[in-house]
Amino acid sequence: MDESFESTFITLTDEDGNEIELEYLDTIEYNGSVYMSFFPAIPEEEAETAEDNDDYGMIILKVVSDNGEEEELVTIDDEQELNTVYDLFMESLFEDEEEDGE
Repeated sequence: MDESFESTFITLTDEDGNEIELEYLDTIEYNGSVYMSFFPAIPEEEAETAEDNDDYGMIILKVVSDNGEEEELVTIDDEQELNTVYDLFMESLFEDEEEDGE
């Protein structure tokens, strides 16, 4: 099987101690910061209805260093920053699709 089609999943723990499983999509750098995009991991039996759910969609997290030691993934509070990074991820996604289609 071609490894390029295998998904990478990570499990994060939120500030309330809840575990969230995410499927890794891509990483980009913008303005000296690193951002990662994910989709929520959806059980196969729920996949057909997931797109209709408001909780299903791209999740973008920013990589930040805690005093230069440990890296954390944090949400982006600045709406303009989030929209800009989202657009960059979408451009990257469509570029990849165009390259695959050629």
